[in-house]
Amino acid sequence: MKKFKDYLNEELKNPQFKQAFEEEKHLLELGTAIAEAREKLGLSQKELAHKCNVTQQQLSKIENGINCNLLTFVKVSSTLGLTINLSA
Repeated sequence: MKKFKDYLNEELKNPQFKQAFEEEKHLLELGTAIAEAREKLGLSQKELAHKCNVTQQQLSKIENGINCNLLTFVKVSSTLGLTINLSA
């Protein structure tokens, strides 16, 4: 029986799979950072969503790494005092 890690390493040899994997990984990392910052401030999803003028469902999607509207992401990040850095 093949282990997941072996299977993943094999799949990552495919450039299209690797790109999609990296994009999803990045979304999850961003969502985790937002959730951790929110929890550090002692805010519930509902409280933060209200402060950002977004729905709790939108915030939940961001924290779970589900693709979101860029404006929503910026609203949440700035409300938490997080900066967004882009680099090539």
